[in-house]
Amino acid sequence: MYFLYNIVVHTIILLLSVVALFNDKIKLFVQGRKGTFGYLTTHLSKDDRLIWFHTASLGEFEQGLPIIEQCKLEYPEHKIIVTFFSPSGYEVKKNTQVADLVCYLPMDTYSNMKRFLELVQPELVVFVKYEFWPNTLKLLHKKNIPTLLVSGIFREQQLFFKSYGGFMKKSLKAFTHFFVQNEYSKNLLNKIGFQNVTVSGDTRFDRVIEILDRKNELEFMERFVGESNCLVAGSTWAEDEIILVDYINKTIRTDLKVVIAPHKIQSEQLEKLKNGIQKKVVFYSNIDLETLGQAEVLIVDTIGLLTRIYSYADIAYVGGGMGSTGLHNTLEPAVFGVPVLIGKHYKGFIEAEKLVELGGIESICNKEEFSEKLNYILDNQEVKTVKGNINKKYIEKKTGAKIQIGNYIRKLLKVSLTDR
Repeated sequence: MYFLYNIVVHTIILLLSVVALFNDKIKLFVQGRKGTFGYLTTHLSKDDRLIWFHTASLGEFEQGLPIIEQCKLEYPEHKIIVTFFSPSGYEVKKNTQVADLVCYLPMDTYSNMKRFLELVQPELVVFVKYEFWPNTLKLLHKKNIPTLLVSGIFREQQLFFKSYGGFMKKSLKAFTHFFVQNEYSKNLLNKIGFQNVTVSGDTRFDRVIEILDRKNELEFMERFVGESNCLVAGSTWAEDEIILVDYINKTIRTDLKVVIAPHKIQSEQLEKLKNGIQKKVVFYSNIDLETLGQAEVLIVDTIGLLTRIYSYADIAYVGGGMGSTGLHNTLEPAVFGVPVLIGKHYKGFIEAEKLVELGGIESICNKEEFSEKLNYILDNQEVKTVKGNINKKYIEKKTGAKIQIGNYIRKLLKVSLTDR
């Protein structure tokens, strides 16, 4: 199976080089990796000591951020390198100040990863949530480099737990310790012989709780919202926007301002969204602070502001759940103690499932349900407060993964630091 895996990887590399000629995202994926080794050669010296974090994309980067920041603070003699698999993560965070180096993870061939590890020579490796690359893990295990999985989550359907998945199960031996999100993941790993497992929870809870201590004020939001209620719809896709636009155009409420922050900010789609709205609408890029309060809808056509915008929400809608793209982060608005609405497809998103069960999040299936539930919550202050408190308290109870993982990392690096 390992032999077949390598054939598949090399075949995929060839196919991607062809697809890149016709697809911009794949082009970024392919071209970005071509510069990885040159970038590392230029930015590394033989005396550098590195801690390597690998994140698949933007969501996993945010998930790993509490641990990255903690390592940067506690181990200033080390450089932090962050690798991404996806362009959507790399392109947004390639200039982040939290890491000393940011690059794409090379495709998982033995020669690629052998060269990568020879250049980086990490003293500690941290994988966030998933991304199990057999050649990478094989080399980490061979070199005896301490390797952690944080916020890991496992499911019975994965290859590790199948009779024919022996080569993938073997690759897990590279992990010095698994920090997983739930008991179910721990039990699955225990059943295939891995006892080095701790249920620490999800570091995303540590990440979002820290948001409350940061400066979230935005002058344009103060001007836009005024004394009105505010619905913030974040990370929306076309399926979500159909429902939002229908509500905006039909509602007669004068006490509500709406912010829409689409997941994709391509000009053609943004213009289509704006043209479909029959109310006073303005793009963030075109705002005039003096007249902004007259607008009823604000479309955020930039990135990096959504978390702070959520702090102005009386109720939030999180996109991705009406279609097949996958529900986005419900914790970011929930931490501000507001009710959250989501689409109908949320199974497999643990915190969303739990908060729907508890009542802090409401799932909607169509335009009529969206209108009914949104208006009911806005018209009932007590309901709004209760639902918001459910969300905030749930997050507060789930924090602490960062502390457990941080303590373990200190023990791992203690010997290394003493030797120096």
